[in-house]
Amino acid sequence: MAITQQDIDHIDRAIARGERVVRFADRQVEFRSMDELIKARNAMLTELSRAANPGRSRITRIYHAGKGF
Repeated sequence: MAITQQDIDHIDRAIARGERVVRFADRQVEFRSMDELIKARNAMLTELSRAANPGRSRITRIYHAGKGF
């Protein structure tokens, strides 16, 4: 399932209200603590930003042209 900004908005509202239950379309998720809810939101934000900006992967190649010592 792809994460949308609307899903993150639902979690933000639950955090603001102090609720641990979040409803997404046809399902309901109950988190154990507010800390777990905040961690889930942060993970969703990270995933959403990576999907929007894939960026280049960084590859570093090191070559050595020495005598083999």
